Amino acid sequence: MKRLSAVCLAALILSAAIPASSAVGEDAGLSLSCASSVLMEKETGTILYDQDSHAKLEPASVTKVMTLLLVMEAVDSGRLSPEDMVTVSAHAAGMGGSQVYLKEGEQMSVSEMIKCVTVVSGNDCAVALAEHLAGSETAFVSQMNQRARELGMADTNFVNCTGLPAQGHLTSAYDIALMSRELILNHPNIRQYTTIWMDSIRDGAFGLTNTNRLVRFYQGTTGLKTGSTDGAGFCISATAERDGMELIAVIMRSPTGPERFEDAKALLDYGFANYALVNAYPDAPLAPVDVLLGTVSQVQPQLQRECRLLVRKGQEDQVSTKLTLAEDLEAPVEQGQTLGQLEVYVGEELRDTVPIVSAQQVDRLTVPGIFTRMLRQLLMAG
Repeated sequence: MKRLSAVCLAALILSAAIPASSAVGEDAGLSLSCASSVLMEKETGTILYDQDSHAKLEPASVTKVMTLLLVMEAVDSGRLSPEDMVTVSAHAAGMGGSQVYLKEGEQMSVSEMIKCVTVVSGNDCAVALAEHLAGSETAFVSQMNQRARELGMADTNFVNCTGLPAQGHLTSAYDIALMSRELILNHPNIRQYTTIWMDSIRDGAFGLTNTNRLVRFYQGTTGLKTGSTDGAGFCISATAERDGMELIAVIMRSPTGPERFEDAKALLDYGFANYALVNAYPDAPLAPVDVLLGTVSQVQPQLQRECRLLVRKGQEDQVSTKLTLAEDLEAPVEQGQTLGQLEVYVGEELRDTVPIVSAQQVDRLTVPGIFTRMLRQLLMAG
C-alpha cells in the first residue's frame, strides 16, 4: 500500500504559463499599420498579443509555411532525403511570380529547393516539391488542408501551395501562428534555411538574398516567411529567439513592405520586454523511495518532463511549489510509474502539475529470493 505525504518546498525562482486572456492588443500600447496580427510564444503556444487575429485574409507567400511544414515532416520522417533530386515539370516551371527560373526537366536537390522557398520564396520550387511528394499540386493542397484541420486552423482554406492569388485562398494571423509554431517547434532544422541572408544556387551562378530583412537587421531572428500581393498587402510570419524564448509575430495586410517589418519588430520587442521563459526544478534533488519486497531496496524518482513555463517579467517572486511523493512502495514497480507530483503555483493559482515517476523498473522478489535475502542477512549479522 502506498503511503503519500505532502511536503511543501521553498519558493522557486521559476515561472508559470500565462493564460491567453491576460494579454490583448489594447493593453500593449502598440500602434500597428496592419489589418490583423498576433504574437505567440513558441513553447507554450500562449498568445501575448491579439489584433483581430481570426480575420480571414489572403496570406500571399506566407502560405509556404504549410508547404515547408509538409516537406520537413517528410524529411524528418525519412520519407524524403535532402539529397533526393527533384525533376521540374512544365507546370512548376511555369509558375511565375517569385521564382528561381527553373526549366522543365531541370533537376535540383530537395535541400536546394527548400533553400529557394525559404530565402527567395520560389514558387517554382514550392510546386516542384509539392509534385515530388504528392504526385500533383492538387493532391498536395489536399494534404495541406488536411494538416490545417489537424492543427485546428479553423480559418484556413488553401487553394494552392504558393500563395499566388486564387479565389477562396484564405487564412488568418492566428492560423499562420499555429502552423509556424508546428514547423519551428518540431522541425528545428528548418532554421538552417530560414536564417540564410545571402547564398546562391547552380554553383554560384544564381544569387539569393532573403526577402525577410529581419534576418539581417533584427537581433535573434530565426525566420520565417514573407509574402505580398496586391490583394494580400504585405505579410510576414516573423520568428526570433532571445534568452531561450522564441516568439512568432504574424503581420497581415500591412500597407508597405517597410511597415510590415516595423510592425513585426514592434510585436517582438513587446514580447521580449514583457515576458520570460525559464526552467522550473525542485530546489533539492528528489530523494530515493523505499521499495518493499523488491529486487532492489529503493527506486529513484524523477520529473516526467521538463517544466518550461512562461511568466510576465517581475512575477518570478510570486512562484511557489508543492511536492507530493510516495514514502514507500511495494514491488513490482514499473519504469515510468507515477510516484507523486510537483505542483507549481503563481500566487494562489495552480499553473502546472508535473508527474514524478520511477526512473527504473523494480521486480518483485520470488519466494526463494526472499529466503535467500533472509539467509544473507543472517550470515552478515553473524
